[in-house]
Amino acid sequence: MRSVVSLHNAVFGLIETAGSWLLPALTRFVFAATLLMYFWVSGVTKLGDGILGLFSPSMGAYAQIFPKQFEAVGYDVSQLGAFHWLVVMAGTWAEFILPLLLIIGLFTRLAALGMIGFVVVQSLTDIYGHNGTDPKTLGAWFDRFPDGIILDQRLLWVFLLSVLVIKGAGALSLDAVLNRKFAASNPA
Repeated sequence: MRSVVSLHNAVFGLIETAGSWLLPALTRFVFAATLLMYFWVSGVTKLGDGILGLFSPSMGAYAQIFPKQFEAVGYDVSQLGAFHWLVVMAGTWAEFILPLLLIIGLFTRLAALGMIGFVVVQSLTDIYGHNGTDPKTLGAWFDRFPDGIILDQRLLWVFLLSVLVIKGAGALSLDAVLNRKFAASNPA
């Protein structure tokens, strides 16, 4: 029995050691494989025409982010203020910049926190702005259906992002390169 326990501890000790660099890398890979294009395509739908579209969001951007307010002003963007423009632009740019930072592993913890905030705001907008309270769409925790878009899926997204907040980007990242460079230039 002692040899079984020793074998168990040896094998899982190696896995635990590898996990310190493997878990963040796998988490970033899973994000890239499952959510990167979701956010980037969503961001593209919010851009206006041409290169100036980076600063002039599409009408769809306002409809996605401020659905009830946009409807209330008759879908006339000029009736919305600077606050609305600023929020729409920040949301649009966040859909490109934050996922990119996660993928390359730069400022990963901050980017992951930003993404968690983004997912929370997105979920609240879906619930209150787009009437996502349909039980099938909303979902419920601790039930037998794991496919609710808002509560079930987004809980998994937030968990994935939380791993990066807690563990950082790991050894295979620009954060690690910068940390090594900083440590080399500032010996303790």
